[in-house]
Amino acid sequence: MFNDITTLLLHPKAFKGAIDILVDRYRHRDISVVAGIEARGFIFGPPIALAIGAKFVPLRKPKKLPGEVISEEYELEYGHDCLQMHVGAIDVGERVLVIDDVVATGGTPPI
Repeated sequence: MFNDITTLLLHPKAFKGAIDILVDRYRHRDISVVAGIEARGFIFGPPIALAIGAKFVPLRKPKKLPGEVISEEYELEYGHDCLQMHVGAIDVGERVLVIDDVVATGGTPPI
């Protein structure tokens, strides 16, 4: 069964509640980076990052980011794909929370 998040976004109290649950779960875990996978990670990632005092790093499909990027290719059940981020966006030793819609599509790689 597939449940799209757009109905959640239409209800500010419910959307805030979902963000608050994630913030409460990760607030005291020393996370310095929230990385959001295109595109739903861009909806949930920034408010979580702001609330826990972390920076936000977008993880995008190829050729979407300006400047120098690093890439990670991965296999899907129906092919392959790739994510990119800016070089230097995450420093060695930083703790990263990755926000994705993996429940909806199962398309991005496991961490």
